Amino acid sequence: MKFAPEGRLFLALGGLILLALAALAWRRGGGWYFPLALWIPVAIWLPIFFRDPAREGPRGERLIISPADGLVVSVAEVDESSYVGGRATRISIFMSIFDVHVNRYPVSGTVELRDYRSGRFINASLDKASEGNERMSLGIRASRGRVLVRQIAGLIARRIVTDAVVGAEVRQGERLGMIRFGSRVDTFAAGAQPRVKVGERVKAGRSVVAEWPE
Repeated sequence: MKFAPEGRLFLALGGLILLALAALAWRRGGGWYFPLALWIPVAIWLPIFFRDPAREGPRGERLIISPADGLVVSVAEVDESSYVGGRATRISIFMSIFDVHVNRYPVSGTVELRDYRSGRFINASLDKASEGNERMSLGIRASRGRVLVRQIAGLIARRIVTDAVVGAEVRQGERLGMIRFGSRVDTFAAGAQPRVKVGERVKAGRSVVAEWPE
């Protein structure tokens, strides 16, 4: 299984702690079995969280592909003035700590905006998290229009990783970055029709979340 490079340190530390606790429990017994039992689920979960599976799916200039694994928590028409410049369809996807956290580009195009904003760390599933939480916004000019992807930190997320720089040419479905740990990704696009509903689960690089008309 392939793992995200951002997780290598965590995976190494998790493994070392597991080995140390196992050695202490074997040599000294007694109370060391309790912390070992507590750490085993964490050591199992870390590789699950940082997995980076290959993703294939539908592609095309009319399609907007999900940038994240998770649950669709909002599909709404909103005003987006920072990049799209008017009314846009916003699709919000909440990633739990058990979802793959590698994010992917929803469209192919040129990165025209990279904007980091500090903020709060409230529950990322709440609607107000889109503007109030710590976030990174990427504006991509696609062949059918402008698309804004916003990575949003959550309650326990404290690290947003975004690979692209302004001027980069990006391809639909390729890796965009990731967020540690538990978070949300919003996608804004003008003139696109949603292809998902609130409550649906989607996969990054595989699920179509919106589509521009022909």
